Amino acid sequence: MAEFPSKVSTRTSSPAQGAGASVSALRPDLGFVRSRLGALMLLQLVLGLLVWALIADTPYHLYPAYGWVMFVAVFLWLVTIVLFILYLFQLHMKLYMVPWPLVLMIFNISATVLYITAFIACSAAVDLTSLRGTRPYNQRAAASVLVTSRRPQLDCRRCLL
Repeated sequence: MAEFPSKVSTRTSSPAQGAGASVSALRPDLGFVRSRLGALMLLQLVLGLLVWALIADTPYHLYPAYGWVMFVAVFLWLVTIVLFILYLFQLHMKLYMVPWPLVLMIFNISATVLYITAFIACSAAVDLTSLRGTRPYNQRAAASVLVTSRRPQLDCRRCLL
């Protein structure tokens, strides 16, 4: 019994030490940004920002077609930001029970379908709501091209001519 106090460790950790360990675990993975998936997600973020900036700069609230394009662009842009942050900080590895390849596949398929519908709505409404050569016409035509460029499987050159 006399040996008991000498074998007990009384070292304690401060809350600052525990918080520092969790902050260091949230370092960004710069290798992800250099990967093919990371580069494509960054490109998708930039093009998505351009689409909804071009549509938001016009009076889109007057035409229901542009409201749909605005919804699709902003919604998918925000979801892409969330997925990019999850992968950048490797948070998807902490949520190991979620099948991330399946989630990305479902997201990309649904985004493709939504962008196709947004492209059709945007390109169909360009001639109806703007005069050719004016600023709103150019912005809406550029937005419909960018909607298409987010999903490179489409060929929109024939649709806009």
